[in-house]
Amino acid sequence: MKGTSKKSRLVALLLCLFLGWLGAHRFYVGKVGTGILMVVAFFGVFGIWALVDLIFIACGIFRDKEGKRMLQWFEQGSI
Repeated sequence: MKGTSKKSRLVALLLCLFLGWLGAHRFYVGKVGTGILMVVAFFGVFGIWALVDLIFIACGIFRDKEGKRMLQWFEQGSI
């Protein structure tokens, strides 16, 4: 469960910033269940949930579905 996620922190941050109320960043990291819940729960409880996730992603404490922290700004092998 420990380690660093292969997902891009930058992509997650941008998805959260622009489509956070739809839970797009959660779908991206594999958290489909909570992504659907964000859509159903009044678009992420009026954006508060997305704002909290945005802060977590920016600080580097957001985790993917496997529990790995998203620390890298770009996906491995993309540059």
